[in-house]
Amino acid sequence: MKQLFDTLSHDMSALTTKKYSTSFSLGIHFLNKDLQAPIHAIYGFVRFADEIVDSFHAYEKKELLQEFKAETYKALERGISLNPILNSFQWAVNKYQIDPELIEIFLQSMEMDLETTHYEQKVYEQYILGSAEVVGLMCLKVFVRGNEDHYLSLKDSAMKLGSAFQKINFLRDLNADYYQLGRTYFPEMNFELFDRAMKTKIEQEIELDFKAGYEGIKLLPKDARFGVYMAYRYYIKLFHKIQKTDAEIILGKRIRIRDNKKVRLLFTSYLRHNLNLL
Repeated sequence: MKQLFDTLSHDMSALTTKKYSTSFSLGIHFLNKDLQAPIHAIYGFVRFADEIVDSFHAYEKKELLQEFKAETYKALERGISLNPILNSFQWAVNKYQIDPELIEIFLQSMEMDLETTHYEQKVYEQYILGSAEVVGLMCLKVFVRGNEDHYLSLKDSAMKLGSAFQKINFLRDLNADYYQLGRTYFPEMNFELFDRAMKTKIEQEIELDFKAGYEGIKLLPKDARFGVYMAYRYYIKLFHKIQKTDAEIILGKRIRIRDNKKVRLLFTSYLRHNLNLL
């Protein structure tokens, strides 16, 4: 009967992904079927931790995060959790031999969000590592099905791609991060003086990350490549839209990709992938 609970746990992770990110959920849909559940599991875990620090303002967030962290390690040790999200996550970690250090680094970045509001360069790099790069590495472990040699050969590219995605999220969410959460992630950034020159500097940094990340996508196993390529194409589209948008407008609203454009992206990405035009 435990199999029924495990199935429920996987379903909850998938539902969490769908509810919180239609774009990410779409990318997962185009992974090979056996890769979908573990990636949903990773996303569900990451999303729950992120929601604690970003959304639960009426509660003791520090206490909730510490409880979530403790329950995570109990789940990994026991091989089960009554929290379906953690039960699903521990299954993925143990099945694909995801390094527990990656989990610790991620949780440390969530703890930073409880206290840090302005990030200097060193702290910014530490936060990017924890909130994005190690999440990319967790997913990479799944994509290569735990193969250590393949993992190590793609490790740097996966980290760069995760970094690019996160920095785009920072640009997209400048308004909400500053006015709702009181955070500015980019080093030495004066929110009141944010202008084209500052925006361009950040964009150049993202372009370098994207270039390195794309090289890794081409070397992924084929049954994982299309789903990751879809996410890449979505973020590239979002990035280009941000590049064309004035700095003051970025500060005032969240930039989005319309659903009809997402469908077009899906079609063109599918053609490029199947014709080996990556």
